This record gives sequence, structure tokens and C-alpha cells, in this order.
Amino acid sequence: MEEDEILGKAYDSKLMKRLLLYLKPYRWHVVLAIILAVLVSSIGPLRPYITKIIIDDYIVVKNYQGMLPFIILLFVTIFLQAILQYILNYFTQWIGQKTIYNMRMQVFTHLQNLALKFFDNNPVGRLVTRVTSDVEVLNEMFSSGVVMVFSDVFTIIFIVSYMFIMDVELSLVTLCVIPILVYSTFIFRKKVREAYREVRKYVANMNSFLNENITGMNTVQLFNREEKSLSDFKKINALHRDANIKSIFYYAVYFPLVDFTSALAIALIIWYGGGNVISGYLTFGVLISFIQYTEMFFRPIRDLSEKYNILQTAMASSERVFKLLDDKTIISVKENPIPITNVKGDIEFKNVCFAYNGEDYILKNVSFKIKQGETIAFVGATGAGKTSIINLLTRFYDIEKGEILIDGINIKDYDPKELRKHMAVVLQDVFIFSGDIKFNIDLGDESISLNKINEAISIVGLDDFINSLPEGLFSEVKERGATLSVGQKQLISFARALVRDPKILILDEATSNVDTESERLIQNAINKLLKNRTSIVIAHRLSTIQNADKIIVLHHGEIRETGTHQELLSKGGIYYKLYQLQYKQQESVK
Repeated sequence: MEEDEILGKAYDSKLMKRLLLYLKPYRWHVVLAIILAVLVSSIGPLRPYITKIIIDDYIVVKNYQGMLPFIILLFVTIFLQAILQYILNYFTQWIGQKTIYNMRMQVFTHLQNLALKFFDNNPVGRLVTRVTSDVEVLNEMFSSGVVMVFSDVFTIIFIVSYMFIMDVELSLVTLCVIPILVYSTFIFRKKVREAYREVRKYVANMNSFLNENITGMNTVQLFNREEKSLSDFKKINALHRDANIKSIFYYAVYFPLVDFTSALAIALIIWYGGGNVISGYLTFGVLISFIQYTEMFFRPIRDLSEKYNILQTAMASSERVFKLLDDKTIISVKENPIPITNVKGDIEFKNVCFAYNGEDYILKNVSFKIKQGETIAFVGATGAGKTSIINLLTRFYDIEKGEILIDGINIKDYDPKELRKHMAVVLQDVFIFSGDIKFNIDLGDESISLNKINEAISIVGLDDFINSLPEGLFSEVKERGATLSVGQKQLISFARALVRDPKILILDEATSNVDTESERLIQNAINKLLKNRTSIVIAHRLSTIQNADKIIVLHHGEIRETGTHQELLSKGGIYYKLYQLQYKQQESVK
């Protein structure tokens, strides 16, 4: 969380210019809101001036009948200000919500386009904080900051103007407390800025911790880590609490100080202005209106302090959001990619080298060919590079050296999204979304018919399970498929791949987590599916790949052996040792 600990500028003009670009689609709405803000700020200061006229020109001279129009005018200004204030508040909130909606959509879209390498290095909870909390902070700036600051500034200008119009000397006496307010505001801004930075940091830490521990709750409970997790969370929660209390403390000191300064200003008005009223140099109406103006003057001052806090938290949040948006960990796409009309399925790796980090190569000069319709199996110990080959073929990652060709064309010349439409992957770790079973098979693709889904279900042997459910295909599954067995999840993922009728089918440990009966059903389905389709199979159970056209043995990122099942056994090399090891393990289990 290093970037959460960095205390950036309280105001950054470059960030602000970039933020204001989000208001561009609503620029005329903003202009109208600013006009409304100026109107609201101009009406409020009229009331004390009208009060002064009523007192001096009518009450003092006991002309009660003549002051009726001014009393009506006073009520009209109050009513008009209330109506305009309502419209202004609704309008600014509308602008804020529209702007934040667009920004949040942009951030989420960007996250979907980032390469998997980015997610390898960024905790999920931290990214959730960017899309939710950080963007919501910017909502406060757009809805309560950008426009409403005009209202506060113009309110102060109008108040001071009316005060100087009525009496210059009394205005100077009233405003002599401003240095106290300026100094206290400077200290308050500095302290609160530091406190808010800590709050944002601990919010991000808390989200990351919660996401990790709730996702891994089965492991937490299985290894009796509840007390340790509770203790760790207690520390993070306490730090978050203390940071909030610190910010509350500064508020608790600052706002009473503002009220004290306001009271001091009123006391000076009564002392100086009251003496002048007695001496006849000042009217009683002016004295009363100055007291009202003083009370009105300090409200926008307090509001501007709030706006400053909103501004500085928005600067910190926008810096983090823009850092995410500026992240270029994206699989590059050529300006004019080659259109994909029909994928045959010829695959070739030419001297491919790949590393997840630096020059720690997972694959080293890997070269092989897969002809259309062939079934190729990859075997090897954990970490040999089998899954990396799938990640490169689907272009989740880009290679450092070499070439990967599909139908004789470098996959970098294709649009990866279009290329993936012709592939299907069944992984060992299946992800199940919240929703019904049908959605988890077609993933919301309306072009996939119900008949096609039922056909895929029948092929993988999932129909008996689905027919046993009260709502069949439309039965709800919980988050991450909590109500499904591991085998059922695997069968669903297999049906998910089949409905797309891929030209290239990839099975990554597809049968490793299913029972013997489910494996038999899937194996029968695999035998049907592999016909006329280029297939890549990664399996620890060597018994499942004996009929592959070719088996490639990987060891420490290099191809050590290639051949059919029988050819590799006759060589007596790595494959033979792996097969013997599994055979002995099976015999010992029996």
C-alpha cells in the first residue's frame, strides 16, 4: 500500500484539469448551476439590508403600515432563496452522479482490458477501493465542491459589499478578527490533510484484508486461524478508528474556534457600533443588520473549509484513480489487426522464451507444431511451464522472444478478443459466478441457444444432476458456486466450453478434481469432442492422455521428450519415470 501512504499535493492543477474534463459533457449544466449559485448567494445578503430599512425607516418612526411591502419582500426573498437552493442542490447532485457514473464505468472498463500480469501484482481489495471508495470521494467534489464553492465565495463578496456600503468603519472593526480565522484555518487544513491521508490508507488496507480473508474463509476455519485473523483485523480496525478520531478532534477544535471568532466579531459590533448608536453616529438598523451579516459571514467560511477537505481528499483519490487508468499493462493490439474469418487450428511455437518476472524464464526456446485436428498433451512436474503455454496461446501474456503462430500468422497480428472467440479453455480451478446454472454456461451470450446448452449438458453427463434440481438450468448458485461440489463445477465449466464449439480446445487438468464416475463421463465426452478439433491437453493423470497424437514432456521450461505414449515409454526417460511413479501410487492405493 505504498501509494496510499504518499501524501501528495493539497491542490494539483494537472489533476484538477483532468478531473474537470469529466464535466465537459455537462458543461452547460454546470454553467446553469453556477448561475443558480450566484443567484442564491445574492439573495441571502438582501435580508439584513431589508431588515435595516424596515427598522430605520419604519419601526423607529412608528410607520407600521408603510413597512408592510418590505415585510412581504422579506418573505419573498426567503421563499425564493429556498426554491433556488433546492433546484441548485438537486442540479449539482445530478451532475455529480452522472459524472461519477461515467468515471466508474471508465475505471471498470479499463480493469477488464488490463492484462493478467497487472492482477498478479495488485490485491483485489485495493482495486475494489479504487472503483468504490476513491471514486465516491470524487463524487463529493463534483456534486458539492466545484459549483457550490461559487455560492460560498459570492456570498462572502455580497456580504462584505453590503457591510462597506452601510458603514466602512464598523466593517473594518468587524473584519479585524479575520487574521485569527485565517491562521486557525491554515493549521486546521494541514492537520486534517494528514489525518485524511491516514484514513484513506487504512480503508484500503481494510478492504484488502477483508477480501482476502472472506475469500479464503474455508482455509481460515480449517486451520483454526479465526483468532489470528481477528487479532490482525483488530489492529487494522483500530488504526482506522484512531485516524478517524484524530480527524474528528481537529473538527472539534476548529469549528468551535470559528464560532468563538464569530461571537468575538459580534461583541466588537455591539461594543463599537452600540456606542456609535448612543452617540447618534450610527442607526439601530445598521447595528442589527451587521450582527446578521456577521452570523451569515462565518457560515460560508465553515463551508469553504469543508470544501477544502473535499478538495484535498479528491486530489489524493484522483491521483490513485488516474494512476490506475494510466497503467499500460495491456496486451497490445495492432492498429489494423488481421480479421479472423475462419480458424483452422494449426499452431506453432518458434523458439519461445517467456518470464513472468524479469529474466527468470519459465519457458526457454520452446518450439513445437500442432496440426489441425491433432490432440497434443503436455506433461511435466509442477512449474515445468505447461500452464504458461496456455496463457501465451490465449495471449493473456506476451512473450519476450520468439513467435507463436496460428494458421501461419503471428498471434500478435490478431485482435486477442477476436482470437479467443475461437478458443475454449477448461481450467482446473473453475470460477462460478453468482446467478443460475444457465448463465454460468452461456455467460450471458444470447447467441447460444437453449438447445445447444442442453446438448452440451448431455455430452458431459451433467443432465442427471440438473434434472434433479427444482428449477433445472435456472436454479440459482451461490457466490463462487458455494453450493456445488468441485466435480459439478468442473462439469459446468466443460459445458461452458462446449457450447462455443471452439476450433481450439484447451484442457488444463480438466479431470483432476472429479471422481471416477465423472471422469469417465468427461473422458467419453472428450473422445467425441477432440475429433476435427485442435486440442491441447494438460494432465497429471497420464492414463487420460494415452490416445493423444503426440505427448510433449516439459522439464524446467524446456522440451525434453516428444512422441506417442508407447514411444515415450520405450525411451525410458522422464515420461517413463512419471508413468512408473503414478502406476506404483495407483497400485499402493489399491
